Amino acid sequence: MKCFKVPNQVWLVLCLLLNSINSLSQQRKQDLKKAIETIAGKHAAKIGFAVADLQNGDTIGFNGIAHYPMQSVYKFHLALAVLKQVDEGKLTLDQQILVKAKDLLPNTWSPLRDKYPQGNVYIPLAEILGYTVSQSDNNGCDILFRLVGGPAKVNQFIHGIGLKDVAIVATEEEMHLDEKVQFKNWSTSFSAVQLLKMFYDKKILSKSSGDFLWDIMVKTVSGPNKIKGLLPKGTIVAHKTGSSGINSAGITTASNDIGIVALPNGKHFAIAVFVSMTKEEEKVTDQIIAECSKATWDYFSK
Repeated sequence: MKCFKVPNQVWLVLCLLLNSINSLSQQRKQDLKKAIETIAGKHAAKIGFAVADLQNGDTIGFNGIAHYPMQSVYKFHLALAVLKQVDEGKLTLDQQILVKAKDLLPNTWSPLRDKYPQGNVYIPLAEILGYTVSQSDNNGCDILFRLVGGPAKVNQFIHGIGLKDVAIVATEEEMHLDEKVQFKNWSTSFSAVQLLKMFYDKKILSKSSGDFLWDIMVKTVSGPNKIKGLLPKGTIVAHKTGSSGINSAGITTASNDIGIVALPNGKHFAIAVFVSMTKEEEKVTDQIIAECSKATWDYFSK
């Protein structure tokens, strides 16, 4: 086999081309950061943002290591823990779970309670997971916590797969009893996209369990104006929202959305946006998340 010597001029052109591509990539990253900074600068709120390219793992963030109260975002973490037990044979999706009347608390968001107002009924685990993730059911959430041993067990599981910048301490009932408790359930935006990437890369669940969770996340009905708000109609987004609502002082402690977005070219990115401690109206906090998502979409579409 003959070896051909590449002229120095060719090497020089190749090096200049690679440097140019790298410079362009770095400039585009800076442009996205500036776009997020501009969005955040318009609002009196604490905003955390992170995005991960799910093809190469590149991550960009804004306040990415700050702690934000998750609210119902942690139902994604809980679902991972439950489905891991399914994979281990400790639970099955068709397993019938006895839901007692006392499990269906009245003063909380619960479409599950609306369907089974009297309780004392056996419900398949798959259905409870669907309500908990797709409709962010608070009673369903706490039923699942009890099933797997409580928030501490879920926290242990999440830390055990390598994520440390997250804390899962309290149930939905406990958060409702004391407003301060919600701050104990926190995550960074970087940690959220890292977990989404691990899920996307199939490093946590079996294919069947992963497909099930993906499906109920795509079917999420809460927060239609958050990550999905400004994206092209029909864009596939597997996501989990979280919101504290507005307290007596007029403050929204948490308005969040994390998820995986499918691009037209078949690639995906993971995004997490946490909006905290603001007096902005719900439609405004939704718009903040939507604008961050659209800026990210534009970044990946170029």
